[in-house]
Amino acid sequence: MKTDVLHAVRLARLDLTLVARNTTVLFNVLLLPLLMAWMFTGAQGGAEVAGVPGGAFVLTGVPGLMLGFAVFINLVNSFTARREELVLKRLRGGQPSALAVMAGSGLGALALLLGQMVLLGIWLHRTEGVLPANVPLILFAAVLGVTVFGLLAAAFSGLTPNAEMAQITVLPVLMVMLLGAPIAFPLDVLPGPLGTVSGLLPVTPVVEMMRTGFLGADHFSSGGEALTMAGQWVAALPSIGIMVVWIGVTGLLARWLFRWEPRHG
Repeated sequence: MKTDVLHAVRLARLDLTLVARNTTVLFNVLLLPLLMAWMFTGAQGGAEVAGVPGGAFVLTGVPGLMLGFAVFINLVNSFTARREELVLKRLRGGQPSALAVMAGSGLGALALLLGQMVLLGIWLHRTEGVLPANVPLILFAAVLGVTVFGLLAAAFSGLTPNAEMAQITVLPVLMVMLLGAPIAFPLDVLPGPLGTVSGLLPVTPVVEMMRTGFLGADHFSSGGEALTMAGQWVAALPSIGIMVVWIGVTGLLARWLFRWEPRHG
């Protein structure tokens, strides 16, 4: 177990080094979500959303975008490219276990997401005067989100024939995240069936937990009432339950679809 943890940490460090050396990936993973956040906040025009300033509402939903870029798209590209270059096959045949290889990629993605969220927290404080009200809830939501979208990325990489096609296979998930998650609008603006479906998407519980953790108010419903830290955890229980179900679903998909060797091999 200890050996697996050490291997996972080493692989995560390698992932972060490779991202830092690739300016295209660095822009897509780190800066593009923040650029989109700036566009969304500008579109709000200072209006209030769900009882809070529009800028604060949008920025606390931006982690949903970050999951799409820093975790899902990044890992689909990484898993697919490494599979086609036989890197995954060599790793699996070496000392690291399969779990350590997957965990290493997940740790690297989590580190990227947390780095983005530090920048987001600074932005929120400078522009909206907001300091996180419940850091543990924010971190817990980040771990759940990375777990689900990391497993989903593993599954989608198995459906992706090569690294060039990865930019296309990720589009359906990315579009659903952009259009269905309550990033720039509250969930209750969607008509009944769409609102119900949106509430069950894996990105929505993460956004709601993040928003509640940052603002200290109930953003799991349209109320927006102030909550104690314990009250925030209690209100988050249904969202946590949804994420646990998604971990099971995406785990099964990853187990069925993920490939360690090239598709043509």
